[in-house]
Amino acid sequence: MNTSRPTSAATTDRHDSGTPVLTVDGLTVQFRLRDATVQAVTDLTLTVHPGELVAIVGESGCGKSVLAHALLGLLPRNATVTGRAVLHVPDSGPVDLIGCGERQLATRVRGRRVGLVPQSPATALNPVRTGRRLVEETLRAHGHTRAEAGAGAERVAADVGLDPVDLDRYPHELSGGMAQRLVTALALAPDPALLIADEPTSGLDRPLVDHTLDLLRGRCDSGNAVVLITHDLAAAERVADRIAVMYASRIVEHQPADRFFSAPVHPYSAALLDALPDRAFRPVPGHPPMLTALPTGCAFAPRCPYVTDTCQRQPPLTSYDTGAVACHQPLNSGAPS
Repeated sequence: MNTSRPTSAATTDRHDSGTPVLTVDGLTVQFRLRDATVQAVTDLTLTVHPGELVAIVGESGCGKSVLAHALLGLLPRNATVTGRAVLHVPDSGPVDLIGCGERQLATRVRGRRVGLVPQSPATALNPVRTGRRLVEETLRAHGHTRAEAGAGAERVAADVGLDPVDLDRYPHELSGGMAQRLVTALALAPDPALLIADEPTSGLDRPLVDHTLDLLRGRCDSGNAVVLITHDLAAAERVADRIAVMYASRIVEHQPADRFFSAPVHPYSAALLDALPDRAFRPVPGHPPMLTALPTGCAFAPRCPYVTDTCQRQPPLTSYDTGAVACHQPLNSGAPS
């Protein structure tokens, strides 16, 4: 795999660079259904610094996309969100993303300070607007003149590898890869301090995958921050400073990317890496639990080769030398026992 991502020393420098752009503490999201409750995100803690790219990885259905929508107030009415998520913006002070209302999110946060590349571009694009008009309207809404918006649309199209002629197409005239690049352009156009990219490389061929990842990495190198949500570990290895692994609504491990890919601590992390084609190419056995019926103990225990009676208790996320892990049987030295 391409390992052009930064070293852990560079990551440490970013951690010491001052106030984080995003601080999430104890974030929990539940969805009330008629006959059950979905525990989509549980007691999640995360910090993202300027100039840092944090990749959140894990199998589908573990809560990654719900986290992104919770931070931007985009969840349906049957969602209950508790905990804190604070956006630290130098030009206007901190914003409580969970406690502030829809008006503040719409006028001060979404697009302007936090951009979102959605997982499903087809549902995010206005079907009666061309790509050019969508980008120009986005830039005009953020204070750009008509001339600046026109030039900006051409610029971001080039940035994401979208042919200018495709800007004049309607969403239904775009291929899946073109639509993916268009929603990326829309998120990048206002130059937000924090970009949340939810599977931004889906539907793209390999050269465009690498181009998009390098574009995200470039934003961090210029001082912005990116949260990359992906199931593609090769993509995370290429660009991430830190890795956070989600399983069954919880973060079960986070540490610097170089350490994660060389010495994973949680058995689930090791199983994900073993499933890669250039490693053991061995699928993770079994399936994640339903989020409506999470066990009281470790959710990975039924799939774990190291399970013991201790795993009947929920392991807390415990800090160690380079990160944190939620496991009673951590794999590598330096992790808590």
